[in-house]
Formats: sequence, C-alpha cells, structure tokens
Amino acid sequence: MGASGVIGHAAVKHFAALPDWEVVGVSRRLPIDLGGATLVSLDLLDGEACRAFVGRHPDTTHLVYAALFEKPGLVAGWRERDQMETNLAMFRNVLDPLTEMARGLQHVTLLQGTKAYGGHIGLMEVPGRERAPRHPHDNFYFLQEDHLLARQAAGTGGWAWTILRPQVVVGESIGSNMNVIPAIGAYGAVLRAAGEPLHFPGGAPSVTEIVSADLVARAVAWAATASEARDEVFNVTNGDVMVWRNVWPAIADALGMVPGEDRPMRLADEMPTRSAAWAGIVERYGLRSPRDLADFVGQSFVYADILLGVGRETVPLPQLVSTVKIRQAGFGDCLDSEHDLRGWFRRLQARKLLPPRRHAWKGT
Repeated sequence: MGASGVIGHAAVKHFAALPDWEVVGVSRRLPIDLGGATLVSLDLLDGEACRAFVGRHPDTTHLVYAALFEKPGLVAGWRERDQMETNLAMFRNVLDPLTEMARGLQHVTLLQGTKAYGGHIGLMEVPGRERAPRHPHDNFYFLQEDHLLARQAAGTGGWAWTILRPQVVVGESIGSNMNVIPAIGAYGAVLRAAGEPLHFPGGAPSVTEIVSADLVARAVAWAATASEARDEVFNVTNGDVMVWRNVWPAIADALGMVPGEDRPMRLADEMPTRSAAWAGIVERYGLRSPRDLADFVGQSFVYADILLGVGRETVPLPQLVSTVKIRQAGFGDCLDSEHDLRGWFRRLQARKLLPPRRHAWKGT
C-alpha cells in the first residue's frame, strides 16, 4: 500500500525483482516505471472499495503498508487530530478485511518514522532508541500501531508484524510529499537553465541521517521472513551521518553544476514562481516529468526547507537514532549517504525525469 510514495515505490520494485513473489502495488495515484507488478488504483478512505479489493486477493501473504495522508503545508498537520484519524482509517480499511479474509496472511510491515521520538514537538533524546517508552504526544503512528496490536491479539490468524522507522528517506518517486530528490533536482535545473550555480538555500548546519529508499525496501524484504524481526520495532538509516551543506558540492556535481554561494530561500515560496521555467526545461530536454512542477515535486519543497534549515540561525541539537537493534537482529545493510544522493540524481536523469548531467554548467 502506498506504491506511489518514496518507500512504497522502492518496495514494489524490489519485491517484483525477487523470485517467487507476486506483487500488487496499491495507491490512489498510480506510479510510473514499475514493471513486474500489478498496479491498482484504490482510495484507502473508501472502506467498501478496500474490502472488495481484499476479497479479490484472498491469497495475500504479506502486507507492506507505506501509505500516508498529509495536509497542505505538512508541519501543522503532524499535530492535528483529524489527520491522525484519517491515517488510522486508511490503515484500518486495509488491515481489518485482510486479517478477516486472507487466511494465509503471514506478516504485516508498518512504516512509521522518527517523529515517533517527538523531535517535531521539541528536543528528543539522542539517540532515539526503540526500547524507549512511547513519547508522550499524539501521533497517528501510535494509533495505527495500537490497532495493529489489537488485531493481532484478537486472534485473527498467526501472522506477525514488524514496524520500521526510517530517517529522512530519499528515493526516485515523483509527486511525493517528502522526497527531497525531485525538489533539489528541480531547483538545480531551474538555476542551471538560468546560467547560475547551485546556491545553497538553507540555514545553519545540522548533523542528520538519511536512508535510501532501496535500503528500506531491502529491510522490508528481510523483515517479511526473518524470525528475528517478528513483532519488533526497528530504526533504519544508511548508517552514517551527514550535513547538507557539506554534501552540497557532491549534489551540484551530480546535477552537472558547481556549488554557489549561500542564498537563503524558502523553496516552497520561491519555486512555484519558477513553474514556467520548469515547464520550459521539460520541453527543452524532452523529459518524461510532468510539466506541472507541483505534480513533479508534491509538497517536497516544504520538506526540503525543513531539512535544509532555511531560516535557521543556530546549530540545533541533532535528531539522531540508533540502528544497533536492527544490526544485531541480522540486517546490517549500510550505504555512504553522499554516494547514495549522487545515485538518486543519476537515476532520475537516466529515467529522463531530470536534465542529463552531460549538459554541464560552464559558468557562462
């Protein structure tokens, strides 16, 4: 569920490439370039439609739930009860009929995030550890988790669950609300078309962690069958730390540019004014991306502003999580985050979703 999102897209792609898996990717907005899987458009708020869908797939053995509802502007909605209830309803509309009708159900993977540790509310304990008591704030993560455990306790089958908490996921999905790759890629393309270098739009530096959507997909596949993952919660990151300002030269190079100066800018405010420039870039390079910038980026300009720290004047306490638990359980995959970022821009370029790097910025 959530096949058009940054994690769902990667999970569908990963499982579809594995032998002996029959994959159905479900999302309201169908993704592009996902071969090897059956793709179904479904509104998860439509309970009757969800029940009918599950009824057509009674042989389902594994559920990966990565669907997410976000309000415009992102941040305010994270603390609003109606958004929490909407996300709970979506999950319930899938899980309830599935646990009733799919008698061969073996495993459910639920995606959360590091907001479970309360970093969006105030200072969080560093590092965030899975064994810590639940942070005292309302969060749809906890509503979904409680419902998951209640369904399991109700004795609706011998299935297990795993909850994964990835930190700042980067990937190749477009139109997502929280994927900085299309957001930074579009920002760079507009600057490059104007003959400018890649100026850094953020604020004071902060140490952070990211995780590749591909690595999360591999963790999901591991959790689906590993006994060590049964009924457990795991943080997931690439395994290193980084500072956005420090990896900016690598990002610039990946986009065929050179890094520019610090130019603090709210991308969520500025980039919509550059929508005509983006449409021209799509036409000039024959890109497969939507001409509508919002369709390409979703709300990820808002997300990029948060991560890059636009307007931030002081260096904050980093929000870091421990990945010791998942490594000790048997999943030790890791990536160099700078190389990972380069790779995602290359992938969008190869798919003709961003201008090719070979047209390098020459400063003229």
